[in-house]
Amino acid sequence: QVQLVESGGGLVQAGGSLRLSCAASGRTFRRAMGWFRQAPGREREFVARIGWIGGCTIYADSVKGRFTISGDNGKNMVFLQMSSQNPGGAAVDYCGADVRLRCALGTLDNAYDYWGQGDPVNVSS
Repeated sequence: QVQLVESGGGLVQAGGSLRLSCAASGRTFRRAMGWFRQAPGREREFVARIGWIGGCTIYADSVKGRFTISGDNGKNMVFLQMSSQNPGGAAVDYCGADVRLRCALGTLDNAYDYWGQGDPVNVSS
C-alpha cells in the first residue's frame, strides 16, 4: 500500500553534510516515517523517526544534535539532514513507513510496515 524511494546518498567526507530524501506514495492515510542505516556485516540500526501529526519524533543517541528529520504534513516527502558525520565507510540508508503509529516501538525496525530499496552512503575519513 505504500511505496518508498530514497535518494540523496553518496560520498561525503567526515565532518561534512548530506541530505537524504524519501518519497512516499500509496493510499495509506497516515504514517510515521523512520530512517535506518545498515553497515556491512551489521544489522540495520535506527537513526531517526518523525511521527504523524507531530508527536513521537525520536533520534538515536549517536546522532542527536547532528541529524535532523523533517517532512511535509502528509509525510509524502521525508528528509534526513545529516551534519558533522563521523567516518564510517560504506553503508546503506533505508526509509521505512509505520502505518500503525506505534511510537513505543519506533526505534525497532519491525515496527515499520514498508521499506524503500535503500540508498548507499559512504562517509570517508
